[in-house]
Amino acid sequence: MREPQKNRLPVMNRHVSLNDTTLRDGEQAPGVAFTTTEKLEIAESLAAAGVTEIEIGTPVMGVDEMETIRAVVARRLPVRLMAWCRMTSLDLDAAIESGVQAVNLSLPASDIQLAAKLGLDKAGALQVIDHMVRRAAAAGFFVAVGCEDASRANRDHLARVIETAARAGASRVRLADTVGVLDPFSTFELVAQLVVQSPIDLEFHAHNDLGLAAANTLAGIRAGARHASVTVLGLGERAGNAALEEVAAAMAVFDGADTGIELTALPGLAAQVAWAARRPTAATKPVVGADVFTHESGIHVAGLLKDSRTYQGLDPTLVGRCRRIVIGKHSGATAIAHVLSESGRDLDPDLAAAMVARVRREAAETKSTVTATRLVELYDGMCSEGSLIELCGSKSAVRERTEATVLRPGRMQ
Repeated sequence: MREPQKNRLPVMNRHVSLNDTTLRDGEQAPGVAFTTTEKLEIAESLAAAGVTEIEIGTPVMGVDEMETIRAVVARRLPVRLMAWCRMTSLDLDAAIESGVQAVNLSLPASDIQLAAKLGLDKAGALQVIDHMVRRAAAAGFFVAVGCEDASRANRDHLARVIETAARAGASRVRLADTVGVLDPFSTFELVAQLVVQSPIDLEFHAHNDLGLAAANTLAGIRAGARHASVTVLGLGERAGNAALEEVAAAMAVFDGADTGIELTALPGLAAQVAWAARRPTAATKPVVGADVFTHESGIHVAGLLKDSRTYQGLDPTLVGRCRRIVIGKHSGATAIAHVLSESGRDLDPDLAAAMVARVRREAAETKSTVTATRLVELYDGMCSEGSLIELCGSKSAVRERTEATVLRPGRMQ
């Protein structure tokens, strides 16, 4: 009998940098506007969490943006601070004035965007890239070239962009799925094809329009990208970006890859960004949502209590969380007994079936879980009812015995 084939997928690169763009691309989410203080605090938290590169903003936007960027630069955080720029002299001059160490010079790569936005053809785009990258490199910047809409661009043109950028002095090229049209398979194919031709590092930048940003990012990394753009909570325009917490946790789980991110810092970082963005975090948000390590189903809880691996793919302690068992419509006697035991109660086996029925009825009526406090109240009430019934039953038996004793002499007469 043939041995089953082992997984032949390439091993995920173990040395990948997650470059955070929460303060630039994340802030482009509708209605999000961070204050200078919030940007400073978020930048400090990102650095403390192990992020090594932060895309801090767009200097050419105006005085307020420039002052904020300068304030972050002045903190001298142990990270590379990058400014996002269009590939124009105006934007580059603003970046020089801001004091950042790195620039991402962005230019459309697809025919659609080159024509509609800039009126350029591919040859004209290559000339602009060569000129602006040389100028930025001469100014002492770490230079990355951003290929906007790379997912819809001609592959040969992308290869020429990479070659031109590298020759002019760029250290990295960013492949952006600007409108979120890739899937993991096409992402892998795109990145793998370009990696073998590229003399410099590639970065993948995903958008979540079809809910595939994190999956596409992992595919890009597995294909050979050494950098990936992420934002905390996947914050970003339209459906958002690849989430820092999802990509970092997934890399740790799948391949034990070390991104340098302190995973236990992610919940606090997510809460901080959610508050600053004035956006509530969904309870089901992977890694950081309130309910993602919460279990109600009786079958699941019974398995978890025997071996946590039965229904737990991501160890919550890895990301600074803990498992939680709640009681609801789908809970069984094992879960109820477990929660009661945490309150110093032992579930009477004779009451187990009735208790399960009572809990399920309450959960259905309230369309909610049953809190531990309420569970104890229900159980204590049921025990009291049982004691009363037992007491009444005992009194009835005594009365019957007494009546029988009184009547016997009469029968003998």
